[in-house]
Amino acid sequence: MSQWVAVCQLSDIPVLGSRRVQRAQGLEVAIFRTTDEEVFALLDRCPHKGGPLSQGLVFGRQVACPLHHWSIGLTDGLAQAPDVGCTPRFSVAVRAGVVYLDDHELATHAIDMQRPVAGPVSRRDACV
Repeated sequence: MSQWVAVCQLSDIPVLGSRRVQRAQGLEVAIFRTTDEEVFALLDRCPHKGGPLSQGLVFGRQVACPLHHWSIGLTDGLAQAPDVGCTPRFSVAVRAGVVYLDDHELATHAIDMQRPVAGPVSRRDACV
């Protein structure tokens, strides 16, 4: 059974910015905050060439990858057309100014995904 684990204070995430959460296994999770105080969590990996989304620019409900400016939806992890691909998303909750992630997802979700060394991400790297 999943439980929520506190990862940071909402105030620790800059507006239109992000914070990274380390996991025991797998790539980090990027937590994003919008101007409307919404909080989203995605694997810190662009589906294009594996760029660190946590270093991208947040605008509206999207983040622009810092490598090639692909726009990735914060709500679903999908690349915006004409680009194609997705990055896994994580459940997030905010209660009384504290940001929580699902501990089961942190331990099991997309733990086998890695940043590519060179070349495009394989189409077999599908969102879960």
